[in-house]
Amino acid sequence: MIPLLRTVAVAHRGGAVAAKPQAKVGAGAAFWALTVGSIGVVYGDIGTSPLYAMRESVLAAVGPGNPANETAIFGILSLIIWALILIVTLKYVVILLRADNNGEGGTLALMALAQRSLAKRAGAIVLCGVISAALFYGDAMITPALSVLSAIEGLKVATPAFDHYVVALTALILVVLFAFQSHGTAKVAAFFGPIMLVWFVTIALGGLWHVMANPAVLWAFNPSYGLAFLASHGIIGLVTLGAVFLVVTGSEALYADLGHFGRGPIQTAWLSIVVPALTINYLGQGALVLADPKSIENPFFLLYPDWALLPMVVLATAATVIASQAVITGAYSLTRQAIQLGLLPRLEIRHTSESLFGQIYMPRVNLLLLIGVLLLVALFRSSSALASAYGIAVTGTMVVTVTMAFVVIWKAWRWPPLAAAALIAPFLFIDVTFLGANLLKVVEGGWVPLAFGGLVMVVMYTWRRGSRLLLEKTRRQEMSLDDLVRILEKKPPTRVPGTAVFLTSTPHAAPTALMHSLKHYKVLHEQNVILTIETANTPRVEAAERVRMKKLGQTFACVTLRFGFMETPNVPKALAIARKLGWTFDIMSTSFFLSRRSLKPAAHSGMPRWQDRLFIMLTRIANDATDYFQIPTGRVVEVGTQVTI
Repeated sequence: MIPLLRTVAVAHRGGAVAAKPQAKVGAGAAFWALTVGSIGVVYGDIGTSPLYAMRESVLAAVGPGNPANETAIFGILSLIIWALILIVTLKYVVILLRADNNGEGGTLALMALAQRSLAKRAGAIVLCGVISAALFYGDAMITPALSVLSAIEGLKVATPAFDHYVVALTALILVVLFAFQSHGTAKVAAFFGPIMLVWFVTIALGGLWHVMANPAVLWAFNPSYGLAFLASHGIIGLVTLGAVFLVVTGSEALYADLGHFGRGPIQTAWLSIVVPALTINYLGQGALVLADPKSIENPFFLLYPDWALLPMVVLATAATVIASQAVITGAYSLTRQAIQLGLLPRLEIRHTSESLFGQIYMPRVNLLLLIGVLLLVALFRSSSALASAYGIAVTGTMVVTVTMAFVVIWKAWRWPPLAAAALIAPFLFIDVTFLGANLLKVVEGGWVPLAFGGLVMVVMYTWRRGSRLLLEKTRRQEMSLDDLVRILEKKPPTRVPGTAVFLTSTPHAAPTALMHSLKHYKVLHEQNVILTIETANTPRVEAAERVRMKKLGQTFACVTLRFGFMETPNVPKALAIARKLGWTFDIMSTSFFLSRRSLKPAAHSGMPRWQDRLFIMLTRIANDATDYFQIPTGRVVEVGTQVTI
């Protein structure tokens, strides 16, 4: 299980982070350990879809209380099977897993790759990345609520006496799950893969019994049944298509966790275990509903005999907790990437494992997600009601992903534009069709992820726009660094021993902290370093490329530290690399000077007044730069300035 522990724990759609395995995973035990690990982390969400997807699809087609006929069941099963084949297998497993950014996947990694391909014309790509990331947060709230709620509802099948306790038990499990996040998941994550492997075997066995009882359901592999159903049912067919989409929610995790497990293990797990188990289970549910129309109330749990109900509820709860854990940790990962890419303010990041770099915990993100999840459970109170809110965020993310994939295939892979369009257009058509079908559920609850995603987009846009305006205003007021160095070395002020490091985002201009230090203290250190921290458009930066140094004079040097957008900056550790480049310094005789800006709204700015105030509020809740860059607090001097924006 050691390889599993090294690759553990995160998920999603957007950017899970775990210890990165070797780029080339050898055959044998290591490969299969990664394969089992991917089953637990990558496929938790899509693997728990059978709990509700078939039920919601049939109810959408025939309506509550109406028996499902053979035409409807065959049509729905055909749509489900071909959704798994076209969207997951072909689009993600075959194509998108090859669109990696230095081995990493996920929407923000794809955004960075497309942005690099387009160079200066990348504004629309950044917007796509913002939309995709914002929609993910809406999905991250719904997934734990829907998954756990649908599992606990299995108790009602065992006995109706549990009906009044479903919501309370769901809320309790979710509170415990979120409370556990601060302790990290390294210890329990080693069991994720084996538990989910048992889950997939069990759901396959449950479906297989009923498929053997009615093998005619295998005709659903013929796509004509699904096409005929859509053609003959009009708007009802489109509504049903929106419910069918529930079977592929979670497929973005295939791409997001590419760097953590590698293409081979993810593809092997899907083709050999996950998709066969899902297909057999859905076919079994269809056969059960044909044999007993009343079973549509909860066809998943009714696949099993009475003696197996409670064990299945326990196993389903464990599987949904694993799926929820993957999405929660993925939210941390995506937030860290967004911070590094300048889309969100700095937030506190805690590392919960000494050996697993990717094991992080973000208290504010955790609290906001918990509040949102509990509100959804209290508001919708059942998985059927909550399923109406599910899907819009995921389909929106898929449309954005496939759009950015076209840019990558065209520009980065250097395909002719017509060839790239021919490859991507069918998938874009399918995704847009599913998006249109899910938009029909806006009034029934689909507005929830859209509203939350819209709020996140406003925050991201405000932070990016405000930061740019602030930078432009600061640049207009700053002095050229080269001019200042010439003046200071020609007529130096009083020197004091030691090294001063001045952090700045604009290395060509004199840092505000340096100017204020000269103004108030009228002294200069023996050695002075202008330090700039850059975020590369690659997930990680090799140690050899971490530090760039440039001498500006006898006592001044310009140092640039580069980090990938999936890395947490650690300034002292990075500066240790600089020693090999000839910079000798003692951390205990080095002072770090940072400027702390106090922002005030200006009478006229580049943003509306409400947006000014929002940006100022975001700057106040941003984590301290000292903590974020992991600089020793005892070596930091902060210089305060007041700026209007």
